Amino acid sequence: MDARFWKSSGLHLVERNNAGWLNVTPDLIRAYLTRPEVHPIDTSCANEVALFDELMRDPYFVVPKERLATLADGDAADNYRVVLSYRDALAAAGTLEGAYLHLMRGGPVNIPPVFIDQLVHILLAGMLSSCDDPMRLRAAELLFREQTVTTENGLVMLADSEIVDMHAQSGGGVIGQLLAETGTPMRQVELDVLTEDNASIYWERSDRFDTVVDLRFGQPANYALARVIESWLQHFLGLEVNVQPSRSIKDEAWRWHIGLDRDATAILNGLYNGDEVPEEDLERLIALYRMEIKDRSRVLPDVAGRPVYLAIASTPDKKVRFKPQNLLTNLPLVPQG
Repeated sequence: MDARFWKSSGLHLVERNNAGWLNVTPDLIRAYLTRPEVHPIDTSCANEVALFDELMRDPYFVVPKERLATLADGDAADNYRVVLSYRDALAAAGTLEGAYLHLMRGGPVNIPPVFIDQLVHILLAGMLSSCDDPMRLRAAELLFREQTVTTENGLVMLADSEIVDMHAQSGGGVIGQLLAETGTPMRQVELDVLTEDNASIYWERSDRFDTVVDLRFGQPANYALARVIESWLQHFLGLEVNVQPSRSIKDEAWRWHIGLDRDATAILNGLYNGDEVPEEDLERLIALYRMEIKDRSRVLPDVAGRPVYLAIASTPDKKVRFKPQNLLTNLPLVPQG
């Protein structure tokens, strides 16, 4: 299975089942086992090399704890424990969607954040594999890659944080003003802003993550993210929703909200509780959405027929760290038997 975009997602390593979810495969497990943290190096001991070779032959090989204790490099042994624990979670679920839901609903996650981001990346690649809208794909990057935001001149410009940092350290890119508000000692960088007129550039650059979008109310990226949220809930929960951008929350019967990151959650909680939210915190809200769940029978009685408000906020240091799991774990749904 392959896609026109995000070749780095690993979508080609998995298979789609009849329900449209992605089956865990030996090739996917092998990809995790060949990560630099686990792959043997020149100084690896014979026991470590033998273990790696055995796992390459059988990625599901059960490794006794005693076997890991024989590795000369304690850090390598710890890395194996982490990767094998993650492998076991994937294998037990059978599908990537099932594994993600189990991990997100099971309490504190002990899996490295980079693994979770990679999981969301491949899930979105599968979910959006037939998508022909570059703006929607760029908006979907928010769900698995941290963004740096600038709100200068009334804009809400989002650029990939890793790419921003890379340009800042290397001096690459064209001198510009994109990072004027980041407050960190780095060179200024101007990356290509994705618009409806130049959206086709995304196809050959999707794995570079080097385009910028304006998430302001009324802009194409703002609407595109709403469509991604709709697809995310339909794919995982079979839940049909309508998500529309909003300028503000003016609702005396406000019943439910979901922050799509930690900061937005705190700000919305404060507003809902009638707290005095500092103006500088309110200014960090960069996007608001009003979501309607179409099947009222699936919604808690007190919320049925009422909108669910969604929000995205930047951190004080101008980062956006989207938590897509909040959409799956914080909905006002009637518990399923």
